[in-house]
Amino acid sequence: MFLEPQFINNRNGSIEVICGSMFSGKTEELIRRLKRALIANLKVEIFKPKIDNRYDDAKVVSHDSNAVSSIPVGSSTEILDYCINKEIDVIGIDEAQFFDPLLVEACEKLALQGIRIIVAGLDMDYKGQPFGPMPNLLSVAEFVTKVHAICQRCGNLATHSYRLVKDDSKILLGEKQEYEPRCRTCYFKV
Repeated sequence: MFLEPQFINNRNGSIEVICGSMFSGKTEELIRRLKRALIANLKVEIFKPKIDNRYDDAKVVSHDSNAVSSIPVGSSTEILDYCINKEIDVIGIDEAQFFDPLLVEACEKLALQGIRIIVAGLDMDYKGQPFGPMPNLLSVAEFVTKVHAICQRCGNLATHSYRLVKDDSKILLGEKQEYEPRCRTCYFKV
């Protein structure tokens, strides 16, 4: 991928990725980092995919009900268009797995503008396959944090999101009625 030189400046930006299974605390960790940036009086913008309206249309909300205001967008291009050449210090992006593949290029362009990008998302779908732009984001990130849930079957660390309902669609927004975290062994026992 070629990045135009006009996106390079003297300020060091970075890409951080928080990943893991459902119920592992990804959004909670994203919110924690963003709140610390706000405490530091940094200019912060937060984005989420429009399709994720489980808890709120315009807020990023964790399973524990912690929330921050966000801008719902339909594509990664909207994030880039909103942020390019603006005075922004930190950008938060939740549920990154639901975005298009151009999210990687958008994050790199914004990081080259000197912006700290913090992205949270599922690293694998319910079939255990890499999900959306997440694998490519993981490969270009300076910092990667893998968080874990607790397996609902055995109590070990969970790395997989097991779908409890019969639905073959790649994207199925849900909660504990639709998914449960499982360790590798319990996930593959089924």
